[in-house]
Amino acid sequence: QVELVESGGDSAQAGGSLRLSCVAFGYTYSMSWFYQAPGKERERIACIGYDGETSYADSVKGRFTISKDKAKNTLYLQMNSLNTEDTAMYYCAASSNWYCSSAKEPISYDYWGQGTEVTVSS
Repeated sequence: QVELVESGGDSAQAGGSLRLSCVAFGYTYSMSWFYQAPGKERERIACIGYDGETSYADSVKGRFTISKDKAKNTLYLQMNSLNTEDTAMYYCAASSNWYCSSAKEPISYDYWGQGTEVTVSS
């Protein structure tokens, strides 16, 4: 059993930055951040595999960075150059798959955080 606890969601101005955190209580393999805008499906935006490989959605590539502090068992999402389309609930998730390529869809994830809200205004 793994418990995921997110924090860091806030309001920000377009062009600004935020950092999301997700503390994992339990052993994890690949982990991801998902984004869900109002009325839309949950979408994976960043993943870090067991071996440290990373994968990003085109919408955030070059602006967001996923990282993991193994000593603290904490997943991060550094979000830079925010725009209004980044407004959404953000969820961290843990998969029993080792690699990001095997964990692209929400169904591949066994554990989810409660979500943290990001609002970006122009």
